Amino acid sequence: MRRVGVLGAGAWGTALAQVLASDGREVLLWAREDDVVAEINDRHGNSQFLPGAALSPRIEATGDLARIAGVEVLLVVTPAQHTGAVLGAMPRHPAHLVLCSKGIEAGTGRLMNDVAREAAPASAIAVLSGPTFAHEVAEGLPTAVTLACSGGEAQWDALSPVIARPAFRPYYSDDVTGAEIGGAVKNVLAIACGVVDGLDLGQNARAALIARGYAEMLRFGETLGARAETLAGLCGLGDLVLTCSSTSSRNFSLGKALGEGRSAAQLMADRRTVAEGAFTAPVLVDLAARHGVAMPIVDAVNGLLGGAGPRETVQALLSRPLRAEQGAWG
Repeated sequence: MRRVGVLGAGAWGTALAQVLASDGREVLLWAREDDVVAEINDRHGNSQFLPGAALSPRIEATGDLARIAGVEVLLVVTPAQHTGAVLGAMPRHPAHLVLCSKGIEAGTGRLMNDVAREAAPASAIAVLSGPTFAHEVAEGLPTAVTLACSGGEAQWDALSPVIARPAFRPYYSDDVTGAEIGGAVKNVLAIACGVVDGLDLGQNARAALIARGYAEMLRFGETLGARAETLAGLCGLGDLVLTCSSTSSRNFSLGKALGEGRSAAQLMADRRTVAEGAFTAPVLVDLAARHGVAMPIVDAVNGLLGGAGPRETVQALLSRPLRAEQGAWG
């Protein structure tokens, strides 16, 4: 049985540790906060990030990066903007890194697999992504995800038995770029759907926004080398539908609060947990412009995060010229 660890004890990292421990496996979970380490080890809970979850006693928490570096398979669940720094601080790296955070690095525009390859060039890289609310995963409710393996089927054969559980079902892909782009873009689109909810614009508007947002995801992804069938799957459309439909999504909740009239600066200052779409939006705008990809909804979200009014922003989207639904137009 391969030794397995989880890097990052936020809600998603803690839920993944719970899944991995569900078959009796011992799981090492790294947390930055000393109080989180103590609570997981002493009381088998993480009230700060996953309140109400009774964690398996097979989960051991540590704040020591050297210890977590000794596992064979490491699920990396640190926030996207900190992944490079945390991996860079490790004294060595496991044979397999499974990237579970969704985002694009600010300042560089790099996907997480590029960040990880620079920090850990000897590790095999995979990406785990899909429609996954942490509290449902921790409760053992049925969940399906994409496991995209840069090393192809041989890597899948090594990783899938470590990750798969009766209620946690991975599906194979070798499209690492597609898996990452789906997860990053949907966070920004979820903010937009939250704004629609906050403005009480109705279900029709949200459904239209999901469909048109998916068109933007597809245009952007294919331009950067992702496959359309990947983005039509769990890590693209599946994740988009989930996070654009519920306040359990941090990004949707952020957008809803913006639509209700609260300022982005206030909301980001108040949040201990990360709405990654707020960091991804300006990076995505820059990348889309660089590659000549029209992403008007992403542009609108970026404007909202910069202080634009939500009603004025919606009106600007509705006032765009009429055009064909299919094809390269935005």
